[in-house]
Amino acid sequence: MADEIACVLSVMLAIVLAQLADARMVNWAAVSALVLLKSDTLETLLRGAMRMVGTLAGGALALMLAPLALHSLVVAVLSAGLVGGMGLYGMLTGRRAYAWFLFGLTFEIVLLDKLANPDLATFELAFTRVIEVGAGTLACVVVSLGAALISGKDWLANRKARPERMRWNATAARHAAQTGIALAALPLLYHFVKVPELTQAAITIMAVMIVPVAGLGQSGLVPVSRRLLHRAIGCVAAGLLAIGLLVLAHGNVAVIIAGTCFGLFLGRHLETGGKATQYVGLQFSIALLTALVPDSYSQIEAGVAMERLLGIAVGMAMLEPALLSWHFIAKRLHSAAAEKAKATASAAAA
Repeated sequence: MADEIACVLSVMLAIVLAQLADARMVNWAAVSALVLLKSDTLETLLRGAMRMVGTLAGGALALMLAPLALHSLVVAVLSAGLVGGMGLYGMLTGRRAYAWFLFGLTFEIVLLDKLANPDLATFELAFTRVIEVGAGTLACVVVSLGAALISGKDWLANRKARPERMRWNATAARHAAQTGIALAALPLLYHFVKVPELTQAAITIMAVMIVPVAGLGQSGLVPVSRRLLHRAIGCVAAGLLAIGLLVLAHGNVAVIIAGTCFGLFLGRHLETGGKATQYVGLQFSIALLTALVPDSYSQIEAGVAMERLLGIAVGMAMLEPALLSWHFIAKRLHSAAAEKAKATASAAAA
């Protein structure tokens, strides 16, 4: 219960700070506060620092490439695929994995935001990402430190050993390449179809592809599809709750905020309840914040919430073909290698 209260306080404080800072994507500040909060205060601080570093690095690269991508579809496609794939590879193999992940993700968000809003300055788009992540990080750190002080825990005592950086890993590179292919398709999709809220699609693609290298297997289809299924369950449940709240509220801010808090309690309870519901609970909370946290509570629109949820569904739809394609390629390669080995063994026996 204490953890769930801390989660709600952290997210609500992040929303207030982001609103005061006039951020463009207030829900991103709320999601930042949600995913950063851990029971270990020191881990929360370290993740917050890495999230800020990754956001700054990704935003800086986007400042250089996003204006070029606006006038060249080739640049947009290549940069989306390469930078996103690089960020995920760093997430899977790097010592500062979380910073690598936010580096790639921030670049994708700014790039797609620029393509959708060409009249806005790239610096403004990148700067507001930093503001949003900063608001979420500050809120999370304040609540985490406050909880540690109230509980009397020595939050500096639980220092964990840093993970070792992997050497070159072909499996991780293949998995990152699949991610890059799915991300590269997003600028193409926007160019030809003008699908809204593709930033949510990019977030979905990169988030569900975070699978330990040891569990990827030959293609990554099974573990990633499982995460996609859990994300879909969480998002559908959150979407139904969000629609019900928006209909019930009729624009009443108090009802929407109360419903958001209730949903966060429920999502956090599922997330910490065990492995079976862990990822479903997290995705439920993220989707709820995506749908119910507007950029301004004075302009609450159900249409915007539905567009954001649609963006999540688009991300799932873009990723699965890339996974299936490689799965069949890997299956054929494995069969060919097995036949070659069998033939070699038969020749040696003869």
